[in-house]
Amino acid sequence: MNKVIGTAVSRKDGLAKVTGTATYAAEHQIPGLVHGYLVTASIANGQIKSIDTSAAKKASGVIAVFTHENAPKILMPANNFITSKIYEARLPLSDNKIHYAGQIIGLVVADTFERARDAAHLVKVEYATQKPLVDVTKATFEEAPSQFGEESKFEKGDLAAGLASATAKFTATYKTSTELHAPMEPHAIIAHWQDANSLTIYEPSQWVLGTQRTYADLFGLASERVRIVTPFLGGAFGSKAFPWPHGILCAAAAREVQRPLRVVLSRQQMTANAGHRSETEQIIRLGATADGSLTAIAHEAKSYTSSVDVFAEPCTSITPVMYSTPNLQLKQELAVLNIGTPTFMRAPGENPGMWAMESAMDELAWMLKIDPVELRLKNETQEHQRQGKPFSAKHFADCLRVGAEQFGWQDRPKQPRSLTRDGKLIGWGMAAATFPGLQGKASVKVRLLPDSTAHLLTAGNDMGTGTYTVVAMTAAEALGLPVEQVRVELGDSLLPTGGMAGGSQMTATLVPAVMSACQQVLKTANAKTAQEAFATLRQSKGAAFEATASSAPSDEANKWAFQSWGAHFCEVSVDEEIARLRVTRWVSVMDIGQVINSKTAASQVRGAVIMGIGQALMEECLFDPNIGYPVVYDLATYHFPAHADIPRIEVAFVGEPDLNFNPAGARGVGEIGITGVSAAIANAVYHATGKRIRNLPITPDKLI
Repeated sequence: MNKVIGTAVSRKDGLAKVTGTATYAAEHQIPGLVHGYLVTASIANGQIKSIDTSAAKKASGVIAVFTHENAPKILMPANNFITSKIYEARLPLSDNKIHYAGQIIGLVVADTFERARDAAHLVKVEYATQKPLVDVTKATFEEAPSQFGEESKFEKGDLAAGLASATAKFTATYKTSTELHAPMEPHAIIAHWQDANSLTIYEPSQWVLGTQRTYADLFGLASERVRIVTPFLGGAFGSKAFPWPHGILCAAAAREVQRPLRVVLSRQQMTANAGHRSETEQIIRLGATADGSLTAIAHEAKSYTSSVDVFAEPCTSITPVMYSTPNLQLKQELAVLNIGTPTFMRAPGENPGMWAMESAMDELAWMLKIDPVELRLKNETQEHQRQGKPFSAKHFADCLRVGAEQFGWQDRPKQPRSLTRDGKLIGWGMAAATFPGLQGKASVKVRLLPDSTAHLLTAGNDMGTGTYTVVAMTAAEALGLPVEQVRVELGDSLLPTGGMAGGSQMTATLVPAVMSACQQVLKTANAKTAQEAFATLRQSKGAAFEATASSAPSDEANKWAFQSWGAHFCEVSVDEEIARLRVTRWVSVMDIGQVINSKTAASQVRGAVIMGIGQALMEECLFDPNIGYPVVYDLATYHFPAHADIPRIEVAFVGEPDLNFNPAGARGVGEIGITGVSAAIANAVYHATGKRIRNLPITPDKLI
């Protein structure tokens, strides 16, 4: 048997990316291309009294200037996730109202980027200004709306009774700061109208067919008249799943000027116009018996949204899946601020939710003098306490035990401030990780060619997670071919639907379709292996054997809850004299079902851990209380980890294929790695210093 799945294979797209031959959205060369530059609001609340574009229109090379006074025609889409979806429900330039600083209020189109940019600064705006609300502590919170079919409130049992019967009671409030999306590739788009009813969009999109339907909805076109081209994405993490206002405006303006138009957000514009993770405040209440059995859990979460759309950070989604209790209460609240709309960001909800829950579990463990690993093992739940379904292929306990053994957890000193090295305090911490197993619908076409290669085609895409390689590996094993003889084409709406690269579901969505398509093409060729099919092709002088197959979530979802699990163990050093905190050692163990590519899967976990270290120690976006604009505005002022901040990260996988989930038994790995990271670090800081930090990031001032 040609065993490929589970081995370590280097990325098929790696060479193209490091040599610069991979073409990203803004790099496509279209004859007659012109350039757009956004005009953005310098206030956060109010309205435009007047906007003078006369100087901009007279500037050299300027083709057009668009504002709310001459806004190009855009239709309101269904905006329902199924038919279409946009990030900001208010259409660009739809009125003169200003809802947040940096809001798009105009677009200048010119023959060069520099001329468009210079002319944009000639636009003069007079505002009627109102004081913005950007301080979440002064906001009014209300019950959050339901999300994805789940209400913001949930209760099981009797919380008051559960707390009353507890030997140990614990309550604490945990906070996270606003985090910015900062993918390597900025948000960019080229819109090209071939005629009044044919539109091609070059844009980084995590959901190619969804984006196609959305632009069709926005401009009153049949979906097949819109083509989305996005073979490569330079990072996304949830910020490139749907069109943002700049993309919608670009497409509308391109139709007006009848020229292909490119718009690229600057780093400063991305802080306001490309989403972020909102600040959160969470209250955790735990009740437990003397031996550590949980009698009650209450989890209350608050986050903010904008006045132009609704997005609640669903922090309480993790609570019913983590630890068993007869009495459970969940509550999610939301406030409206004069800040751009927050959105999905790697493990939305799960990440801040696990920060609070895993910090609280560590505090309870110290209170009860129980090992934090043992406390989690004791309270592991075997069912989803909100859905009432058992978990399929759960190996959380293995993650804890293997991680503890690899890290040497048994040697952990039982008192804070008891471990030192080279004059620094040393601390060990751990936390659990989790993320749901999600799967979408996809179709894949496979073609066997006379040159002894297989060609796989699907509109699914690779935002840096390794989809090209995973698809090639799956096909190679199914067809009995070397990976080198498999060519993969992704990210074009002309290809069969490929699902969404979000929610860690692309691998789980595509792999079953690839397996089925490969089986079908061998049947079509009446062959057991691709080599037999190739021989038949050459003999018959045929062009190709081809087949298309689809996959979708199975009915097993009615019986099982699908979830992935993990555990992080870390060591930190703290130099108290200068309040310098370093992460010095890391072990992560994950249960994600079948690992398709051990190399890229481990890389995904490492990348997620690095992102979590940034959240824990550095990432923080503050807003000017007077003008409402982010105080941090580029990659120099927004702090995130560099190589020197990151230790070697050891990654291991445990468990078995989850064949109830899909025929490949594979769940996702992109997001789970960040969950629990910040809690593991804060728990290690407590072990090192005796100081409990409940507010991220853990900056030096909090350690002094």
